Amino acid sequence: MSEMAWAEADEALAQAVLRGERAALARAITLVESRRPDHRRRAQALLQGLLPHTGGAFRVGITGVPGVGKSTTIDALGSYLTAEGHKVAVLAVDPSSTRTGGSILGDKTRMQRLSVDPAAFVRPSPSSGTLGGIAAKTRETMLLCEAAGFDVVLVETVGVGQSETAVSDLTDTFLVLMLPGAGDELQGIKKGVLELADIVAVNKADGDNVNRARAAAGEYKTALHLLGARAAHWSPPVLTYSGLTGAGVPEVWEQVRAHRARCEAAGAFAATRRTQQIRWMWTLLQERLAERVRTDPAIKARLPALEGAVADGTLAPTLAANEIAALLGL
Repeated sequence: MSEMAWAEADEALAQAVLRGERAALARAITLVESRRPDHRRRAQALLQGLLPHTGGAFRVGITGVPGVGKSTTIDALGSYLTAEGHKVAVLAVDPSSTRTGGSILGDKTRMQRLSVDPAAFVRPSPSSGTLGGIAAKTRETMLLCEAAGFDVVLVETVGVGQSETAVSDLTDTFLVLMLPGAGDELQGIKKGVLELADIVAVNKADGDNVNRARAAAGEYKTALHLLGARAAHWSPPVLTYSGLTGAGVPEVWEQVRAHRARCEAAGAFAATRRTQQIRWMWTLLQERLAERVRTDPAIKARLPALEGAVADGTLAPTLAANEIAALLGL
């Protein structure tokens, strides 16, 4: 197809996304995730055209240790929200298969209600080796979902450490899920995760676990008090809930709403979004430079020798980096 024909096709795709057509949204996300240079150019033009229709959704990051019940929680929370009239998009970032690069967790099978809910859109997304497990195109996918009319976007992270910092840079509210009755309640949870949390919620507060969940909540409240509040306008609450039964889930969402309202009243909401946009720009630039290093013929030809010399100790890493920078014209 000619450039003009592609432009017309992409304009039709954009209009279909704005109408909320799910198949069109899926095609647009696939285009954004593509690594082909021509697809990337088309994706950027598509995103630029849709940009005025984005930004209105609740962007909520959800993380927690493995086994905490992130997918069960999202299934319960998302189903509650769609019943309340919201349109919910779930961007569930999977660790990528090292052989195929594909998504290996199969999130749709772990969110049985949302996967068949007409007011929900679940998109498993392979992380493709991105630092921390956040998919390289999660931000762009989030914008496409907003343009398609989804007013709540839930981003589930892999929960492998550095993903928490990455997801906090692209969402408005950072929800950290915890487990009850794990002995040392802070075991396996880095201090930095609690420092990033806007809301802490202890899952599995059902049956015999109710008292243990409450005790764990008390431990986390103490830990957060010792850490001190990150912002004058908000102190992270600690709640208990059950992703299995749904008990406490509405209260978790009310805290998400309260957090956004408090941030808006303090002027922090718009400021945070602006800061995130700037960080996004620099992240994209870093990715572009890294890609250039991987694909530039002159650098690819020189890299094996440079890496070998650095490994052997015959060339200082600084000098090798300087030579690569010179090849980049820096």
